[in-house]
Amino acid sequence: MKFGISTFVTDEGIRPDVLGAALEERGFDSLFLAEHSHIPVSRESPYPGGGDLPRVYYRTLDPFVALAAAATATSELLLGTGIALLIQRDLIHTAKEVASLDVISDGRALFGVGVGWNREEMRNHGTDPKTRGALIDEQLAALKEI
Repeated sequence: MKFGISTFVTDEGIRPDVLGAALEERGFDSLFLAEHSHIPVSRESPYPGGGDLPRVYYRTLDPFVALAAAATATSELLLGTGIALLIQRDLIHTAKEVASLDVISDGRALFGVGVGWNREEMRNHGTDPKTRGALIDEQLAALKEI
């Protein structure tokens, strides 16, 4: 059986390189990092977990930068996005970020994607929440070609 960790990495917690090394030392197989580009001031979308939105959502580091830091401190730990909000990202830059992480980590990058739940965040990126499913299908096809 394999065990991994899925978490938020923020400026208020453990550094991603230190976290990665600690996980690998303890026999974990993978590290997956969450992503939110920002949390809009207008908060109309309810937090799926109920109650107030946890502070980590406001302070999340960029997953690709954090995973690259973890890659430099590890040699076997799988490093993934859990999840990258693809519909809110530039496709060409994202393809380059994933490929760069894969090179830096010697092939240990995993790319998990999703459409997200925060409708205001989506709209700030020009995405219509009603069409996000079709959009991610199109983007995934394009990423495979890129």
